[in-house]
Amino acid sequence: MLWILLAVAGASRTAADDQVAIEQMARGNQSALGELYDRHGRLIYSLALRVLRDQGDAEDVVQDVFLQAWREAARFDLTRGNVVAWLVMVTRSRSIDRLRRRQARPQLAAKSEPDGRVDESPRVDVQMEWQSRAAEVRRALETLPLLQRVAVELAFFEGLTHAEIAEQLEVPLGTVKTRVRQGLLKMRDCLAGAL
Repeated sequence: MLWILLAVAGASRTAADDQVAIEQMARGNQSALGELYDRHGRLIYSLALRVLRDQGDAEDVVQDVFLQAWREAARFDLTRGNVVAWLVMVTRSRSIDRLRRRQARPQLAAKSEPDGRVDESPRVDVQMEWQSRAAEVRRALETLPLLQRVAVELAFFEGLTHAEIAEQLEVPLGTVKTRVRQGLLKMRDCLAGAL
């Protein structure tokens, strides 16, 4: 996750090149799309792979993201943010959408195995409740400011300790603890409203 922050934060170096590429793409210049892909394709793929944990799905998301960039180049508003931040947000959204579709697919496994073993997986109604709760947690997480969300994700999805997060993000330990605590409090309030 740190590399995403670093890429977006360091985007000012390539922001001018990205702006030119978007303007050229809006005029139909396909080589500008190639340049944009060369600059940011690896970042976009890495983010999609981190979320989806499947190479094929990540490759599909990368294709979708750059296709969307091509289609929306003429409407891109540079005053609302830089290109790489927009690509990262589109990637994140597309990846989460694909993950939700994957999770929503009906389970095709039979309840008992051919060798007579009984399937001990949770009942379908329990699985649906878990999926519903997971969706609420994802929505609550998405409401957090970026720095709090990163700290919470590193703590709970990556399993890092506060000290490891502080080291990885290169911020004081107290700052990490504050971000995680504030993020969790905001999520709690958001989830309380959803129940």
